Amino acid sequence: MTRDDLVGMLAGQTPACGPAREALLAGGTFDIGGTLVPARRHFGVFRRRLQRTRRIGVEVPGLAESVVIFEAAGDEGLRLGVIKAPDQIFWVYFNAAATMVMACIGGRWQGKG
Repeated sequence: MTRDDLVGMLAGQTPACGPAREALLAGGTFDIGGTLVPARRHFGVFRRRLQRTRRIGVEVPGLAESVVIFEAAGDEGLRLGVIKAPDQIFWVYFNAAATMVMACIGGRWQGKG
């Protein structure tokens, strides 16, 4: 997959997609893993993280939307990718063939002031 391919796939699935796209365009690096993990596993993990972040007042871009996406995807295998920029990190979840972004989480996190 090329950088341009990934930029084109980040089409607003979650609020973190736009900042992830901008990080790539600004020279951020990316890597896509080869292991498939059922979406339901991500759902369980990220549902707990969402509860915890809400409890402590931290806003993680794309987290709430991704939890909904993972629940709906059920047993579908997802492939994890990471986009890294100097001051940001994004976790990008692809379909099994890595031809479509399913969800994106990350960026700059905001906590209670």
